Amino acid sequence: MANLAMPYSSAVLPLSIHAVETEECSSRRLYFICKRVVDVALAALMLPLVLPLMLLVSVLIKLDSPGPIFFVQSRIGVKRRIRRGRTTWELYRFSFYKFRSMVNDADPTPHQTYFENFRLGSLNPGQGRPFKLTKDSRLTRVGTILRRTSLDELPQLLNVLRGQMSLVGPRPALPYEVALYDEAHFERFRAMPGITGWWQATARSRVGFEEMIRMDIEYAQRASFWFDLEILLLTIPAVLSCRGAE
Repeated sequence: MANLAMPYSSAVLPLSIHAVETEECSSRRLYFICKRVVDVALAALMLPLVLPLMLLVSVLIKLDSPGPIFFVQSRIGVKRRIRRGRTTWELYRFSFYKFRSMVNDADPTPHQTYFENFRLGSLNPGQGRPFKLTKDSRLTRVGTILRRTSLDELPQLLNVLRGQMSLVGPRPALPYEVALYDEAHFERFRAMPGITGWWQATARSRVGFEEMIRMDIEYAQRASFWFDLEILLLTIPAVLSCRGAE
């Protein structure tokens, strides 16, 4: 049985999640190496292509409301280590970048309270209550458009280049979300967080907490080059349709 991390504490980082396997097969190691190479290559290629769009978004944000262009937030990342033939995933904090879509210095309490209720199952996605907080008064006019089109996530390409995220992986979690995890939920941290993922490209905010976690764990278990490619292709219609991108 794997040794899993204890529930999150701001005073105890990094945490470690030890893989079930005592030794990782060579094909699995090759996958992680190739995944990183592809991440860097695609992110480096995409950034110059989307730079004009990012500059336009930056101008619109400044014209729409006072405050910085970028929103920087602490998220929980994970690093893969191999020690004495045993794979270890170490949790740590990293600075997560997005275009600012809310008023400057927005109070985080509404989302934290919403997530606590979502985690406890008191919000039913099947009755129109998605993972994300909708009709949020903290959103700016431009921010509403950025959220609907997912353009607010473009700066995460910088996180990919810095090795903090991948193009494909579980959604990077907030510290107060991880604080509410049960032991089994930490299985989702056997993969680096991604800009898009199995949950993001398919369910996209329309399933309950346990199903969201289950899909992240499924990705971590099934992760492969072809699965990543499938998710990237599924992301295109998901983003174009604005499905679940409140």
